[in-house]
Amino acid sequence: MTVPGGYAIKTYRYLRMAMVAMIALLAVSLVIEWSTTDPHCLQTSISAYYYTPVRAIFVGSLITIGVCMVVLKGNTEPEDILLNVAGILAPGVALVPTPGQGRCHSVPVVLGDAAANVTNNMLAVFVVGVPCLLLAAVFIIRDRIRQPAGWTPMYVLGLAVAALIFGGGLAWFLVDRSGFIGDAHYAAAIVMFGCIVAVVLLNAEQFRRKQRTHAVRHSPANRYSVIAAAMVVVPLLMVGWKKVFGWEHAVLWIEGTLIVLFAAFWISQTQELWNEGLRQELPRSQATPSPLRSSAAE
Repeated sequence: MTVPGGYAIKTYRYLRMAMVAMIALLAVSLVIEWSTTDPHCLQTSISAYYYTPVRAIFVGSLITIGVCMVVLKGNTEPEDILLNVAGILAPGVALVPTPGQGRCHSVPVVLGDAAANVTNNMLAVFVVGVPCLLLAAVFIIRDRIRQPAGWTPMYVLGLAVAALIFGGGLAWFLVDRSGFIGDAHYAAAIVMFGCIVAVVLLNAEQFRRKQRTHAVRHSPANRYSVIAAAMVVVPLLMVGWKKVFGWEHAVLWIEGTLIVLFAAFWISQTQELWNEGLRQELPRSQATPSPLRSSAAE
């Protein structure tokens, strides 16, 4: 008979694979749109494909990925906080379009009143988000009362960061609606990608500790370090190339590179944690072998 914990692991796997499926869905939709236009004509960013038939897939996949990032528990509290922030910002990236429509469309797309769309959609996000934050606060207080030994102040920090991001967005939306509609997409996208890069960097460090602690002979290279380095170096090189030579599609390729590398990271992490669900957090000073790994070796 399957133990209840097995169902949790299966649900965790399915959520992780759903995120990969959403990235693949967006990629396929972009390729289909590109194939029906002039092959030499590309929008200047992935976000600009909002103004093409890709829009429904773009919005739907980003919101789904955002929900998954919030729902999934990170391996460490800092990773969990970063995933939550990225997940909270994903709907903003999806629902507040980049200002420029671009010129590469397979067919003209009728947008209606963009400001009215943003107002309706983001107001709905804020109205639903507030009780979700309040419910999270109730859970944190309840855990503090019922399980004081397992409680950590990081829970409060995580909630405070989420409330700060969410509250800041809500205040911006209410006080400066036109500024929000014009700039919120860029602000949310930059912070979201920054959180994703930070998550990969944290995993690179944790995986390094895991390799050192378990002292596995012929252990594979730290794949997260390779992905993290690429996430930092490649966009910087692209920005440098744009500044020196000029490059209209720099943002498109930076976004595409970061999304592909995030997919590679997510697939690698899913493979590593397929049976564990979560990686045991290891402190910097820990250097003793894991008892579970030792008994398994015996």
